[in-house]
Amino acid sequence: MSAPELSEIIKSLSATLNSIEKVLDLPKISAEIAELQEQVGAPDLWDDQANAQRVTGRLSALQAQVDRVESLRSRLDDSEVLIELAAEEGDPESLAEAQAELGRLSDLIDSLEVRTLLSGEYDEREALVSIRSGAGGVDAADFAEMLQRMYVRWAERHGYPVEVFDTSYAEEAGIKSTTFAVKAPYAYGTMAVESGTYRLVRISLFDNQGRR
Repeated sequence: MSAPELSEIIKSLSATLNSIEKVLDLPKISAEIAELQEQVGAPDLWDDQANAQRVTGRLSALQAQVDRVESLRSRLDDSEVLIELAAEEGDPESLAEAQAELGRLSDLIDSLEVRTLLSGEYDEREALVSIRSGAGGVDAADFAEMLQRMYVRWAERHGYPVEVFDTSYAEEAGIKSTTFAVKAPYAYGTMAVESGTYRLVRISLFDNQGRR
């Protein structure tokens, strides 16, 4: 990949990181960090252990957010300098090194973007998934099993552990119900939009108008 192409990737990643910073509101976070640091420095902080744990935990979480963004920004800046030097000196090895680093940064920034968007109360938790076939006989049971297989394979592709608690199989084919957990951070926030009732509609292969 050429230096101009890598520079365009940096611009795109930098724009995404800018959006993340705006959503996080880093100035507000920095102000809260300063306030929490004052509380941590108070000599009577540990008189109330529950409050002390809340304060120190919150401070640690906020500082980790800031450090993560600053680290990504610093690595982007370093990559930009490396690309400029490699282009000036005609150094293909340095360009290849920069390309590999940008690939890693892209994955990290994408992950941070998802976590930033998933900011609900329970979004960062694991997900407990329950599927029931409902009415519809064999077709409904078969479709329920298809859904289970789809979600489990999705989790496995992302490296998320899955623990199946219960599965009730239908008499002819498919399943009546199943309950399983996707044990990964932000699994709940990612899968929450999947809730609802699904309907299987079979389209006839012999009907040009696409009717059932």
